[in-house]
Amino acid sequence: MLYNEPSPLEIKVLTRRFGLPNSAHIDTYLATDGYKALRKALEMTPKDIIEEVKVSNLRGRGGAGFPVGMKWSFVPRDSPKPKYIVVNADESEPGTCKDRLLMEFDPHQLIEGMLIGALAVDAHAGYIYIRGEYRYLIDILDKAIAEAYERGYLGRNILGTGFHFDAYTHTGAGAYECGEESALLESLEGKRGVPRIRPPFPAVVGAFQCPTILNNVESFCAVPPIIRDGGKAFADLGVPKAGGTKLTCLSGHINKPGVYELPLGFPVDKMIQEVGGGIRGGKKLKAFIPGGSSCPVLTAAECEGLTMDYDAMAARKTMLGSGGVVIMDQDTDMVKAALRIMRFYAHESCGWCIPCREGTAWLRKILQRFSDGLGVRGDINLIGELAKNMLGRTFCPLGDAAALPTISIVEKFRDEFEAYLTRQPPPSRAEEPLRVIA
Repeated sequence: MLYNEPSPLEIKVLTRRFGLPNSAHIDTYLATDGYKALRKALEMTPKDIIEEVKVSNLRGRGGAGFPVGMKWSFVPRDSPKPKYIVVNADESEPGTCKDRLLMEFDPHQLIEGMLIGALAVDAHAGYIYIRGEYRYLIDILDKAIAEAYERGYLGRNILGTGFHFDAYTHTGAGAYECGEESALLESLEGKRGVPRIRPPFPAVVGAFQCPTILNNVESFCAVPPIIRDGGKAFADLGVPKAGGTKLTCLSGHINKPGVYELPLGFPVDKMIQEVGGGIRGGKKLKAFIPGGSSCPVLTAAECEGLTMDYDAMAARKTMLGSGGVVIMDQDTDMVKAALRIMRFYAHESCGWCIPCREGTAWLRKILQRFSDGLGVRGDINLIGELAKNMLGRTFCPLGDAAALPTISIVEKFRDEFEAYLTRQPPPSRAEEPLRVIA
């Protein structure tokens, strides 16, 4: 059962099978154009497959938004080493919950996307690295993989073409850090999930020190419709520099939370009012997180005329990210919002980099003290300075992910921090234990 009723404003491309009976079964997939793109790709050259993905203007749906076709073209085809396909299914960004639905309701679409990626770079093995809390999805994916083997879409001599490919699932242990691609690869290899120094990048030195395509679930799921219907058709659904649809997770103070498939460039106000049913209780918008908790927060005024696409968000100095939209109404306490975000990042820092390990811990302590009514005026500037000192000084983006929303909240809602200075502190207050909500 879906978590939300579909909206008539959605464009169903990746989610077209959601709601169908037995949507995860291979028979349902085959009856709805399943593996048709693979058959087409088997007759294309690797160069043509990559070119079609480039034409689609598909940008990575995991957060960074890097062009997928360009990323695939970086894999050296003349390397004597084996090549691998790795799916980042470690969906851990707060506010994001769309990859789980793609794996739950349409796992064969992901498998087909992996196969087409394998044809593009001559890979013969692939791994789906699944978030630790998503263990129930492993059974669904393993069943789908077994069905694909049984019907000849995986294994040796696929569809009699001589091409072979094997797929495996691999579970993480619930570490947010392993959503970062190089830390994921370390974990996949059985090591501690900490980031690698780059370059070299995974396309050249990835899984098991071999060339690797590494994209997230939604990115791979977009590949079958691109190959089946053509890259241009997919590109035309979006905006000039970013094609297709994007699965958007609406949460927070909104009447109809859920996951919706909307074309890139969809207006923010229309998304809130017509797709999400407006803000609860008829209240006004106060703050808007566009792509997961690591994105700089926008004010209501900054959302006017804004569209859900990479360049529009960049122009407002934030990011589309993973599509995890969080709506905050007029009654939201932004000091407590900053604390909640920082408690997550302090808890999830892998501790590898001193700026991140120490910075997130001290920011959490200062924000907690401030929230308790024990802060001083100098703390406001100190919060911003500490966050800025983390930017660009860590092996992976987790430090930036913690710093960027904090800086934006302090700068845009400074009056709320100053208002805390006049509050009377409680007699005593122990820090609340961290609660991780899946």
